[in-house]
Amino acid sequence: MRTTLDLPEDLLREAMSTTHIQTKTKVIITALEELIRKARIADIKKYKGKVDLDIDLNAIRGRQCRS
Repeated sequence: MRTTLDLPEDLLREAMSTTHIQTKTKVIITALEELIRKARIADIKKYKGKVDLDIDLNAIRGRQCRS
């Protein structure tokens, strides 16, 4: 999809320099993918401590518990 954007040139140059990505298109795609990934992680973190899976990791991994 072709879109016209008015982006701050210095911000775009810094992003390209920091990530070592050589095209404007690729740096924008990478930034959007990272934004989505971080949003998904934040959404998953809401469930921390709220889901009881009742899993015995030692049994699953075949480990012996030390007494």
